[in-house]
Amino acid sequence: MRIHLLVLDGVFDLGLAALSDTLGTAQQLAGSLGQAPAPLEVTRVGVRRRVHTAQGLNVPVVAVQDAGMPDAVLIPALGANMPDTLAARLAGADVADAISTLRHWSSAGAAVGAACTGTFLLAQSALLDGQRATTSWWLAPMFRQRYPRVALDESRMLVTSAGFTTAGAALAHLDLALGIVRSGSPTLAALVARYLLVEARGSQAEFVIPDHLAHADPLVERFEVWARQQLVHGFSLAQAAAAVGASERTLARRLRGVLGKSPLSYFQDLRVERAVHLLRTSRDSVDQIATQIGYSDGMTLRALLRRKLGRGVRALRGGT
Repeated sequence: MRIHLLVLDGVFDLGLAALSDTLGTAQQLAGSLGQAPAPLEVTRVGVRRRVHTAQGLNVPVVAVQDAGMPDAVLIPALGANMPDTLAARLAGADVADAISTLRHWSSAGAAVGAACTGTFLLAQSALLDGQRATTSWWLAPMFRQRYPRVALDESRMLVTSAGFTTAGAALAHLDLALGIVRSGSPTLAALVARYLLVEARGSQAEFVIPDHLAHADPLVERFEVWARQQLVHGFSLAQAAAAVGASERTLARRLRGVLGKSPLSYFQDLRVERAVHLLRTSRDSVDQIATQIGYSDGMTLRALLRRKLGRGVRALRGGT
């Protein structure tokens, strides 16, 4: 399998290293299997001949015109990882050239994957329009505003949809690389994961900081303040709308546009955040914690944690 790593100037060092080292480990371990999978040929490719990482390290690259046609393309994150710096970086001339290259490779049948802020470059190509995707959780509001035709689910660590794979923040580069290895050999991917001590993780939800997302919009921020004060009392859309000075329809539409979820779903996220904090910092029972966030019993809280985080109380408290 011919894999191109499309490296732009200012690439996120950790992301590039995670992709390179995971694929390199797969190359080294492939021979230890009884039936070796097809070899991986990994090439770092650039739309400019001189590329440096965000930390200033030089990255040797092969020019796009000399690299040949890949079977798969992986896009590591850009070093700009906050909305203002990322927006400026996406306006660069090399980004436009990279998008043109991606469209060409994709139309020729190459699978395309991107992680963290690299998902913005892929979305900007319009190749993700109508597809499901994920991205860095704290950039989800910006992603939705820029690319409304993409069905974003930032709670997921890895999303595969019709020839495209997107991964979440930072260390999700490992998941992206393992996904490519798995497509050729599930056995090799499992072996690489064991060598690199990568645990199975399907969700970013546990890492999300809800109030960080809320600050992307003043109305949503007012709702977040109201919701935190109401956790023990329960949710009412009518009361929430009155508290933030908007109609119920406007409030629901704004949360859907910024956060991709309903007011009730976000209210539940805040309950989960508070419950996890209490589970890790207090010795209160599950029933006691449930009461503090507005539930009558611990069974409801346990079910909510499983549904939102995919983990139980014992795991969240550090048990085995």
